[in-house]
Amino acid sequence: MPADILVLYYSRNGHTAQLARLVARGVEEIPGMQARLRQVPPVAPVTALAQPPEPEEGAPYVSLDDLAQCAGLAMGSPTRFGNMAAPLKHFIDSTGAHWASGALAGKPAAVFTSTSTMHGGQESTLLSMALPLLHHGMLLVGLPYTEPALTSTASGGTPYGASHVSGAGGDNTITEHERELARALGRRLADVARRLAGTP
Repeated sequence: MPADILVLYYSRNGHTAQLARLVARGVEEIPGMQARLRQVPPVAPVTALAQPPEPEEGAPYVSLDDLAQCAGLAMGSPTRFGNMAAPLKHFIDSTGAHWASGALAGKPAAVFTSTSTMHGGQESTLLSMALPLLHHGMLLVGLPYTEPALTSTASGGTPYGASHVSGAGGDNTITEHERELARALGRRLADVARRLAGTP
């Protein structure tokens, strides 16, 4: 049976979802690994109606079982004032039982983000997502400078994780370098998960 890498994201305008699909594609370039694409539901200060069990578009909503069963985790969010978006943080805050049991300890993890501007909080958002993963005992996987696109990119891409600059109006398409780095992050995460599982 292939091992699942959970590619979990929140996306408001679709850019982070596009990155998630590229990360998932990279995961599946590693033999024996498959991506499980999931999203977190939106949150609101006042809930008028219960959230439907399935979103109208995109990947299914994540469950805590998805998290417990994964061999690794890639997590993505747009930036909100240099931090991850509230829906993703809300989901992470519900994982206390996983933390207490050590369910994620020793598993590899990676992060990715999309921002409207070059200096709109990409690196701080990636780091904000990394912190709870460290508390869970996960092993963080970034992008090394052996990836040529990391030094060539004129938009997104950091050693902390894959990223995209969507533009102030959200009109920028994902560049070739951003695509390369997102797929490279997926490959690297899946390869580390495979090695940790003792699979040659």
